[in-house]
Order: sequence, then C-alpha cells, then structure tokens
Amino acid sequence: MTTIQNNPIRIDIISDVVCPWCIVGYQQLEAALAESATDADIYWQPFELNPDMPEEGENLQQHIIRKYGITAEQSQKNTEHLVNVGSELGFNFRFGQQTRMVNSFRAHQLIHWAALHGKQHQLKITLFHCHFSRERNINDPEVLANACVEAGLSYDEALQVLEDELYAEAVRERQRFSIANGIQGVPAMVFNQRELHVGAQGKERYIEIINQEKQQA
Repeated sequence: MTTIQNNPIRIDIISDVVCPWCIVGYQQLEAALAESATDADIYWQPFELNPDMPEEGENLQQHIIRKYGITAEQSQKNTEHLVNVGSELGFNFRFGQQTRMVNSFRAHQLIHWAALHGKQHQLKITLFHCHFSRERNINDPEVLANACVEAGLSYDEALQVLEDELYAEAVRERQRFSIANGIQGVPAMVFNQRELHVGAQGKERYIEIINQEKQQA
C-alpha cells in the first residue's frame, strides 16, 4: 500500500477476492500511483460476485461457461488473456482443470475485521494471492486463518470471528449500501468519495483520474 502524505487521495475499492479483474485493476492503480508520485488511502469494500455459491463451490470453467453463456474454447481464450495481463502487471494467475470458484462471504468478514486492526490491505492482497496464485480454497476457515497470520493477524481470533459471525451483518450492510448506490459490477473505485469508475481502467487512465483529483483538491 502507498505511504501517507498530507493530502492523500482517498480511494474506496469495491471488489471481490474471487474477481480476477479486481486484482488487475488494483495492480494498474498501484502502478499509476507510483508513476504519478501520489499517495493514497485505500479502503476495500465488500462485494460478492456469487452470493448464492454453495459451500462446495463450482468448477471454475464450468461456472464461467454457465454464467456467461460462452463455449469452453472461449473460456480458455479468456483465461489465457487474463494470465498474460496478470503477467505484465507482475501478478501470477494459475488456472488448472480443477480450479474452483468458491463463496467469498467468509473472506469478506475477515477483511472487515482486519480493517479494525490496520491490516485490511495486507489481508486483501494475501487473499488475492491465495485464491489466484496458490489455488487455495478461501472459503475454508483454516486457509483463511492462515492467510490472516500471513497478514499479521491472529489465527485463533480469525477462526473465532468466523465461528461467531461477528461481522457478517456489517459486511451485508456495506454490500447493500454499494448496491443501493448503483454498483452492479466490480472492480468499482470511488475517488475522494465523489468520482466513480467501474472496471479495470488501465494504468494510463488511472493516471488521468488521479491528476484530475489532485487538481480538484
């Protein structure tokens, strides 16, 4: 995460940890912030692409084919494109025949909890890597708890947070707020709580947005 300056840009990123374009968009944003020498406060907001995903998840390719009505060949081409985009940004996407799409609600609960301990960003990025680079099941409480340890949080406390669903309603409330404000797809980024941009915009476009925000500050 970028360092804090006197007047950093506030960027709320509505995203899901199982959304590949969410990490692509963030990597593009991070590059834009670095190139424009701009500091930012990043706030991750929850969004579930598949809120009705069952506990056992679903084979990723079958999920994509079913959800978007495309062929297996089209799905493969899209996957190859995504892998190349990630590689250019320094992010490793791994997609195998057994890769699964899973429910992300537990992950969002822990991300909310992590924010209370100043570790939200660390956990969010760790979970992106767990899901996409390591092919771990981020609906598994033990996988999630280990990710929390990696982000500097307590394993036992993480499991307790999930068991008690301490922040389940808080996450649902934030999701309802985003949907009520027109968010239907992610990534969606709100700059300084006034400018909404949906989709991975690309580094150059993010630089333009950042410069516009700095001029309005």
